[in-house]
Amino acid sequence: MGSFIIEGRNSLEGIVNIGGSKNAALPILASTVIVGREYILENIPEIEDVKDMFEILTTMGCSVQYENGIALIDTRGLNTHIVPEKIVRKIRSSIILMGAVLQRTGRVEVAYPGGCEIGLRPIDLHLKGLKKLGVEINEKNGLLVGKVKEAVSCEIHLDYPSVGATENIMLFAVGNPGRTIIYNPAREPEIVDLQNFLNVCGFSVSGAGTGVIIIEGKKLEEKDTVEYKIISDRIEAGTYLSAAASMKSKIYIKNIEKSHFKSITSLYEDAGCEIRETHGTIVISNDRRIKAVEKVTTQPYPGFPTDMQAQVMASMAVADGISIIEETVFDSRFKHVPELQKMGANITTIGRVAVVEGVEKLSSAEVEAKDLRGGAALVIAAMGADGISKINNIHHIKRGYEKFIYKLQNIGVIITET
Repeated sequence: MGSFIIEGRNSLEGIVNIGGSKNAALPILASTVIVGREYILENIPEIEDVKDMFEILTTMGCSVQYENGIALIDTRGLNTHIVPEKIVRKIRSSIILMGAVLQRTGRVEVAYPGGCEIGLRPIDLHLKGLKKLGVEINEKNGLLVGKVKEAVSCEIHLDYPSVGATENIMLFAVGNPGRTIIYNPAREPEIVDLQNFLNVCGFSVSGAGTGVIIIEGKKLEEKDTVEYKIISDRIEAGTYLSAAASMKSKIYIKNIEKSHFKSITSLYEDAGCEIRETHGTIVISNDRRIKAVEKVTTQPYPGFPTDMQAQVMASMAVADGISIIEETVFDSRFKHVPELQKMGANITTIGRVAVVEGVEKLSSAEVEAKDLRGGAALVIAAMGADGISKINNIHHIKRGYEKFIYKLQNIGVIITET
C-alpha cells in the first residue's frame, strides 16, 4: 500500500501548478460512451481514479491513449453493457456510467460502487431519476441491472442536490426525446463543466450552476472528433491553501479559477492569511500562527465543501483558539481524527461535530490514511510536526492527487515514498 516519510519543518515557499479536476474528469470520461466517436480531452489528471476509469473503458471495448495530461479516447468499439465489477468496486464515480451506458446500449449491469469509506452514500436518487426517465432497474446477485423500457423526458425534483444523481440523470436524459428539467440539482463547477462538454458534443443542456437544469434531448448524427479541456481541481488547490495556512509560507498557486473555491479562500482570509490574485495566480502568504475559525459547516456547493473538511481540520489543529467543524454531508468522515490525535491534536468529536482546540505544534507519529482527503490532512499535519512522521496506506491519497510528492517538494516539503 506504500508510505510517505515526511520531515516536519517551519515554512513553505514555492509554486504549485494545479492539475485537472478529478471530479470533472471522471463524469466526462464516463460520458464519452454515449456517442461512439473520438475524443481528445486535455488537462486529465494522472491519478489512480482516472487510471481505473481508463481500465473500465478499455475493458468494455473502447480505446484509450494517455500522455502528459491528454487522453485520446475512441468509444466506437464499445461492445458490452456490463461494467466490470472488480474495477467498479474500487471507484465511486463508476456509478455515473449507468446513465451513459443506458443511453448508448439501452441496458446496463453495474456493481454497487467502491471508493472511500466515508459513510453512507446511497444511490437512491440516481435510481429514482433514471426510473422516471423510463428505465427499469432491478437488483440481481449484488448487481444493478437496468433496461430502458421507454425513454421519456420529464421533470425531476431532487430531494437533495446530489452531484452523482445530477450527473447520471444528465447523461441519460441528453439523448431522450423532449425536455427534461432537473430541479434542485447539484451546482458544483464540475456540473457546469459536464454541461459545457455535453454541449460541445452537440447536445443541448442549460442552467448548470443554478437551481434548474434544462435538457433538450436529441439523438446526435454528427460524430466528428470532440476536443475539450476540463477545469482544474479546486479541492487540490484548497489542499495546498490548507498546507500554507498551517505554517509560515508564501505559495503561488497556478492554473485555478479563484471563484471555484471562494468558500475556502474566504475561510483562510478570516483566519489571518493574506490571499490575493495576480495574473491568474493565487498567492497565499502567512507569517504567523493562524486564528481559529468559529465554525465551519460542510454544505453542498456553493457552501463549504465536504472534500475540504479534513484538510481544514489539520490546519485548525495548530491554530490559535477553538474551532468547531460540523460535517453535514457524510455520516462517517472523521476517520482522520484518531490519527491526528496521535500527533498531539486536541480534538473532541460529538456525532458529526468536531471541537478543535489548537496547539502550538504537532508531534511526529506513524499514522494510517483511511480515505483520500483524510490522508491529505495527515500529510498537512506531518509537514509542520516536530520530527519525522510516517503515513501508511497512501494508495488512498494517490486516488486524487497528481504528482503529489513532486509538487510538495517544489514548495519545500521534505517527503519520500517507501
